[in-house]
Formats: sequence, C-alpha cells, structure tokens
Amino acid sequence: MSVQALRMPGSAFGRSHVHAVAGCYFVASFAALGLPPYLTEILPELGDRGARWAGVLYVVPTVFGALGAPLWGRLADRFGRKRLLLRAQLGLAVAFLLAGWADSLATFTVALVLQGILGGTFAASNGYLGAALEGVALSKALTLMQGSARAALVVAPIVVGSLSGWMSPQRQYALLAVLPLTAALLLAALPEPETVRQAERKPVTASEETPTVSLNALYALEFAFVFSTVISFPYLIQLVEDRLPGTSPALSGVLFALPHLCYLVTALKVHSVFQDRPRTGLALGFAGIALGLAGHGIAGSLPALIAVRLLLGAGLTLGLVCLSVLAADCAKGRAPGGMFGSLEFFSKAGAVAAGVAAAAGSVRFGPAAPVLIGGAAAALTATLLPTLHLRTRWSR
Repeated sequence: MSVQALRMPGSAFGRSHVHAVAGCYFVASFAALGLPPYLTEILPELGDRGARWAGVLYVVPTVFGALGAPLWGRLADRFGRKRLLLRAQLGLAVAFLLAGWADSLATFTVALVLQGILGGTFAASNGYLGAALEGVALSKALTLMQGSARAALVVAPIVVGSLSGWMSPQRQYALLAVLPLTAALLLAALPEPETVRQAERKPVTASEETPTVSLNALYALEFAFVFSTVISFPYLIQLVEDRLPGTSPALSGVLFALPHLCYLVTALKVHSVFQDRPRTGLALGFAGIALGLAGHGIAGSLPALIAVRLLLGAGLTLGLVCLSVLAADCAKGRAPGGMFGSLEFFSKAGAVAAGVAAAAGSVRFGPAAPVLIGGAAAALTATLLPTLHLRTRWSR
C-alpha cells in the first residue's frame, strides 16, 4: 500500500500515523481478546469453583463498552479525539491492573466493568482516524483497523496460552497492562487530527460517485453482521469436537482462526475491488456467511469443515471491508467521534445478542444451533439489503 493511499492530499497525516494507530490498538487489545477464553481457569481461583459466572463475565466488558461508547465519542468531538484516545488506552491499563491483582470475584467483576466503561479503544481509534481522513483513505484505514483486530483475535489467545505455564491467566492481566501504557506513550507523539482535517478537507464534487446508505441503515447492518458472525464463536470448539471426536486443541484453534486469517490475507485486495460498489460486496458477504454457517451444520469431515470455514472467511472479509467503506462514506460531514461511538454501540449490542442467542440455542438444540441461527440471520439480511435506503450521486 502506497503512502498516498492512506493520506489526504497535502496532509502531514499519512501512512505512518495510520499504522501507528492500528499497531497501538493491536497491542492494547491483547488482554481484552486473549484472556476471556481463560475465565474458566481464572474464576475458580477467585472463589467461583465451578466457573458458573464465566458466561456472564465474558460479556460484561462488551455490555458496558456498548453503553459508554456513544458518550465517549461525543466527548471526543468536543474535547479532542487524541485526548480521548489516550484516555481509552490509559483506562484499559487501569482496568487490567485491577483485574490482575483482584483477590475476590467482586473485585474482578468491577475490573471488567471498568474495562468496558474506560476502554473503547477501537471506537476511539476510528474516531481519531475519521477526523484526519475521509473517503477512500479513511475506508482503507478502517480496513487496516479491522485487520489489526483480526490479528489480535488470532495471536492473543495463543500467546496467553503459551505464557500460562509460567504465569496464571489472571496475573497476565497485570502483566499485559504494560501494552496499553506503551500504546499511550506512542500515541502521545501523534498530531491532534482535527487541525489536519480542517486544513485539508476537500469539498465533495458532483463528479465523485459516492454510494451511501443512511446512517440508521449502517447501524442496522453493523448489528446484523456482528450478530450473524459472532454467534458462531463461543461453541465452535464444541461443534468441532462433536463432529470430529479426538481433534487436537491445536487443530481446533486453526479451524477457529481460518476466517480471520482469510481477512488478513485478502482484505486490501477486496477493498480495491469493491470500494466503488460496497453494497454489492456486502450482499455477497452476507450470502457467504449464510452459506458458510449453514455448511457448518452438515460438515462431517475435516476437509468439509475447512471448506465451510474458508467460505465463512470470504463472507466475513467482504462484509467487514464493505462496512468500512460505507462507514467512511457516512462519516463525511459528521462529527466522527459521535458517529463511530454510536456504531460501536450497535456492534457490541450485536455481540451481546449473539452471545445470548448462542447460549440459549446451544442448550435447547445442541452445538450446531448457533451456526444455524447465525446463518438464518445472515440470509435474512442479504434478502432485505436491497430494500435499505440508498442515495447515489452519479458522475456525469
């Protein structure tokens, strides 16, 4: 990717700044993404011998993050996006330190609540980028941010598992608090983006072809996308074991990671193909998710599971990239902090709804239920997508 591809014309805010923001999100999200799968090991040490609260505590940061995201976004527009991004990183560090040294279930729960309220680094990072960039440059930056999230989701659990032989997962919260602290120090050297944006903003001309969904439609699509994809996460390992008894944990982990690896390998290429037709790409993405998840319900061999995971990865990549393009388009002329904060609310709401539906469906119908529910949701969204409001300015 060239420097110009991630820079507003004439701006000092370029590729190095975008990569710095994405890199800081990657390192700061390690504990947030890598440690929750180990709650069943952490909670017995805090008095919950059967880890009965693991499912509830898994979504506590997400719930409180959703509630806080719109407020933090509006405060960023008022007081400065860099300042609020630094606040998010420092807030994570405080929450991780408290979680790492908690000596009771109540204290640990408070730490997770604070992680949700004080964190929000993804929305804060996107709001920061939205103030500095627009159009294709912003959509590419958002695509890179999603790549950072996918990479952390793949790498963090592996690193945490490797460290578990030397340090308990709970104490790793305290150790990993150094990462958001380091990220805050790095981000302190970046410019306040608002001054760059005001100086370099280009007026949108009639010659630019800009497909746009309404903001409410974007929120609905974000919720539906997150719901239909995240619902398959919690019980995938159980589904693999049900279909392929005796599968090693390492192989199960690879199967879990395959869709995210697809994104890392192909996202920028998909962006170049669909940046001018995100609505088509999004429809294909939801269709791929629907078919991939439906395939999980019938796949009974390792090659079949690999194939449906790759199909899900193709849908995941198309959906994430095209949602980034639509979000960048909706950000034009809007306060980016408030918009991306609200978008994060609907994203996290979709994740919480997916967790509840996955738990209920799995208990009632077995480990295949979550993927079938997610597939049905994706198919319904793909069907309804043509009815969503679309405004298009055609170049003449």
